[in-house]
Amino acid sequence: MSPFVPHRSNSVEPGYRRDTHGPSFLCTFSGAPAAQSATITLNMETRPEPAISRPFPSRRTLLKSAALATTALAVPNLFSQPKPASTRILVGSGTPDGILSFAWDEATGELKPEGVAAKISHSTWLDFSPDRRFLYVASEVDQFEGQSTGAVGSFAFSGGKFSPISLVPSHGGGTCHLAIDKNGRVVLCANYSGGSASSFLPKDGNLGQAVWTEHYQGYPAADGKPGPVPDRQQAAHAHFASFSPNNQFAYINDLGADKIHIYRLDSSTGILTPAGAYNAKPGDGPRTLHFHPAERIAYCMNELNSTVTVLRWHAADGSLTPIQTVNLLPEGTATKHGGVTNTGCDIVLTRDCRFLYCANRGDDFLMAFEVEVGASPQAGQLKPFQGQARTSCGGKTPRNFRLDPTERWMLVANQNSSNLSVFARDPQTGQISDKGKNYPAATPMCIVFV
Repeated sequence: MSPFVPHRSNSVEPGYRRDTHGPSFLCTFSGAPAAQSATITLNMETRPEPAISRPFPSRRTLLKSAALATTALAVPNLFSQPKPASTRILVGSGTPDGILSFAWDEATGELKPEGVAAKISHSTWLDFSPDRRFLYVASEVDQFEGQSTGAVGSFAFSGGKFSPISLVPSHGGGTCHLAIDKNGRVVLCANYSGGSASSFLPKDGNLGQAVWTEHYQGYPAADGKPGPVPDRQQAAHAHFASFSPNNQFAYINDLGADKIHIYRLDSSTGILTPAGAYNAKPGDGPRTLHFHPAERIAYCMNELNSTVTVLRWHAADGSLTPIQTVNLLPEGTATKHGGVTNTGCDIVLTRDCRFLYCANRGDDFLMAFEVEVGASPQAGQLKPFQGQARTSCGGKTPRNFRLDPTERWMLVANQNSSNLSVFARDPQTGQISDKGKNYPAATPMCIVFV
């Protein structure tokens, strides 16, 4: 596949490319180097915390104008509880070809293509409702029904098949992510190139129109100049949506403004009320945010400098305080070197919370950390992995990665090499194999086990 040339260079995610075929929507189904020590920085904070209860189970721009037809799925929450054995995965695709289905063999770690599960252009992110009756999809297009906006769609899911319910405007271009609150009442989406976020209050899976929308202003520079990384922070870029473990707060990561917007959530109406913000370090580019299921801890992947910030989460007001920063790159390695630009991607935490994995693009690798556990004040913080920390991602530009339900396999969606990679993992030591198996998949963006 020849590289895609973006039509808006001021919002390009490095290495991103896009299929430019006309979009369509159809609801049918057919069949790195060896370990090196990480740089770790601790931030002292003495803010008192109430006693911890532990009930919590745990692009881009390059958007070619695409007109969608009339209707259009999913990743279980990263830190979810064990699920029944899965024999199938779904893969969101950054092409008009649709959401792909693969048979999954957990005994051998092998995938077998089954065709298209549902056809929708540029299915960047997929998510199930908590009861798994409905599938929601973020469609990363620039135009929908004549409007300069992306789209959010929904399916009913029954008997392994998907029936379209609704497809509505997201009120911002480049809809790259969505999340569903813990009760399955509110769907919240982030629009990257549109620099905005919107919430929906679905009724039996029907999204309806947005009940809340906010457009962000970007970097607060009085002279109108962009942020510290000019080619990526020339405007607001909402990249990720999430909800707090107690379901009282919602968060939008704004990579373009080095900020995480914090809101108080009314899950009965879907309305978000401003409750402050976490201001990242200039040039961090906070991309994703994931909460520890038992500790009052959250992990923020900083895309623009390939670091992870460990944050103290304050349940009373939803605020976030940095307590530790770790670097994904080997000590002395610049973010940009030899024509390569490194960017952090995302995070996966194991169910027992003993290991945390990160994906990094540019040098293209997975990075493992151990997590402090027990009653220690450092519980939830990260420490160097005792084995081979950096391992292969199996391709170019990892966009999403998932542990299978047994946590014996790591699956990686490599966006720019159009392949899925599967690596064996030792659940006891946390070690991921450096050699895996590769399977073709058109511009894979997101993986979900069914």
